[in-house]
Amino acid sequence: MKRASLLLCLLGCWLSLFAGPLSISHSQGKFSDAEIEATIKAKLAKSKIGKNGFQVHVKDRVATWTGITPVMQHKGAATRMAKTAGAIQVVNNIKISGAAGPLRHVQVKPGPPPNEP
Repeated sequence: MKRASLLLCLLGCWLSLFAGPLSISHSQGKFSDAEIEATIKAKLAKSKIGKNGFQVHVKDRVATWTGITPVMQHKGAATRMAKTAGAIQVVNNIKISGAAGPLRHVQVKPGPPPNEP
């Protein structure tokens, strides 16, 4: 039991090295618009969706996204990114381009029944 507690403690310390220091406002859960926007832009630069050229602006802790993507999931990722950065609300005006093609429904046919002994 002691070993598990020690491992969890060490893991927490190790992860905190990569998280960076939190400002007083972050530790209290109160983020300024500038802090939220800077956090989102830092996350965006490290993310796969950063290649889409999305724009984000934060006012009154509400993040507003604009841009175009051919990948529908990138729109949702942008919303989640803003929420985890401290935005209390997200207005996602990212458009899905036609390059992604129409959605297709795939019907899966049932296979043969399993062999029963």
